[in-house]
Amino acid sequence: MMSIAADGSYAARLVRAPGGAEDAWYTERWTLDGPEPYAVPLPAGQPEEPDSPVQPLADGRVLIARYADGHYHLALLYPSGPETGELPLGALESSGALRLLPPAPDGARVYALMADDAAGETALWLVCGGAFGPEPVTRVPGHCSGGAWLDAGGRLLALDRTDPATGHTRTVTVDVEGGGLPSELLRITEHSNDRLLLADPDSGLLMVVSDAPGEDRIGWGVLGSRLPVRFPEALHPDGVAIRPFAVQPGQMLTPEACAVALELSAPEVGVRWVAVWRAQQREVQPIAAPEGWLAGVGRWTAAGELLLPYATEELPWGLERVLVPVPEPQPLRPAPETAVPYVPGGQEAPAGHGPPVSAAPANQGVTKPVPLHHSPLARTD
Repeated sequence: MMSIAADGSYAARLVRAPGGAEDAWYTERWTLDGPEPYAVPLPAGQPEEPDSPVQPLADGRVLIARYADGHYHLALLYPSGPETGELPLGALESSGALRLLPPAPDGARVYALMADDAAGETALWLVCGGAFGPEPVTRVPGHCSGGAWLDAGGRLLALDRTDPATGHTRTVTVDVEGGGLPSELLRITEHSNDRLLLADPDSGLLMVVSDAPGEDRIGWGVLGSRLPVRFPEALHPDGVAIRPFAVQPGQMLTPEACAVALELSAPEVGVRWVAVWRAQQREVQPIAAPEGWLAGVGRWTAAGELLLPYATEELPWGLERVLVPVPEPQPLRPAPETAVPYVPGGQEAPAGHGPPVSAAPANQGVTKPVPLHHSPLARTD
């Protein structure tokens, strides 16, 4: 799996050495911000494990986490002449898996999640960008997954937390600088499981998945908005699985026009393709993905160009640039009259009359996102 730096300048993945043994894996760094992409191999003193997580930084170094002897050993890899330079960052003791989160918007910090099943908690660590190696940030009760940044400063991190007491999964926010307990961001109904898939700090667009409509469906909302979460029919085609993987940046305060790249797959026939969706349109736009596309990986530019990395035998590193046209906007249909919001206490309110949600200032001058607690459930057909 390839990962991309916060500013889109570099990407990194683990690849098998050509003609080598099955376990001869090494780190490969791609440069994406030049006229043509190119790759630099970063082999270490010994082969890498194929499941070691890697994350590129905006300065071109690549973070790798290697598991050995009950510890994750963290290091930064970088080209140094014909050799690979390596800067050890320390180690974390763990009996479970470590998962690197998407890099912070500054491109210099990387955080990681480590589950502590014995304690029923998940530890959040700053594993790169701190002053003295890995630094503990907080411990969150329950099992955490996901990971998306809600602000351009890289302070508010959204995580999907499964409550061990209720079994429900909801999105919470963590202030990685101010600390404190996480606050709930997303709860559509009292009993629904609601997870955040993608977030765009510029437009405020949130892509979510929830079983509030009766089954898991992809929907969208706006950070800080009083409008309901909507579940468009275009994002729920029969027999097709959809996964959003990239959101267009730079669309300041215009979430309806913000483009979202989708990976679509039809498991029964083994077909996979790319499409683009905007809230202001009722259909998805199919996009021809390049041969050898690294499925589920891509990046938008603010100008509306979708960058899709690919690798073939003829071209081991390539980048397809697709300028996606913007269709004429279509007015959003009103929420159906049957939409019933959740009201604390288990009572039902008339459709369209959910309790108001307001922003609350956080400590140290940072504004918390408006929670989507008790948000009316709506659907656009």
